[in-house]
Amino acid sequence: MSEFHISPQEERENPDPYEGTGPVPWPMLALVALVFGFCIVYITRSDIETPSDWGDGRDSSELSGAKESGKVDGAALFASLCVACHQANGQGLPGVFPPLAGSEWVLGKDSTAAAILLHGMTGELIVKGATYNGVMPAFGSQLGDEQIAALLSYVRSQWGNSSSAVSVETVARAREAHKDRTAPFAGEKELPARD
Repeated sequence: MSEFHISPQEERENPDPYEGTGPVPWPMLALVALVFGFCIVYITRSDIETPSDWGDGRDSSELSGAKESGKVDGAALFASLCVACHQANGQGLPGVFPPLAGSEWVLGKDSTAAAILLHGMTGELIVKGATYNGVMPAFGSQLGDEQIAALLSYVRSQWGNSSSAVSVETVARAREAHKDRTAPFAGEKELPARD
């Protein structure tokens, strides 16, 4: 029988690791117990019947435009619904989401802007000379006429835009005019004419 030969390269290697049976260090156990104890105290002292406050101090009635709170905050609605796509500066994302700043769609007919917000849009759209082919979600089922009017009024007065405010009546007329629509508008070819 031949003798097993170890090459010089194999001699330089470290031994293979193996799993030991050493105990968990006591400082680690103490830390876990301390965190666990804190969690138990925190949960038992929390009042689960009281809902948490909105991060900026407003409650749901202020954001939804309830009659008691007065006017609907279009800026808050924009921040919660639109800023992810159209960005806080209204410039959108090139090639993906169209800009609202200086957009002929925003500055054009208020009834067209209301219809877009109510029913959404899909397909090709040219904004400021650039072609966009995306999807704008419909907000007609989740926002009331007062909220849509406030949101559009905000957009039409920001980032250098200087169009008139959108009235609740304009949104109501747009909702009535397109009440049978179940699908988003199919790009420029299907939207009403702009000014």
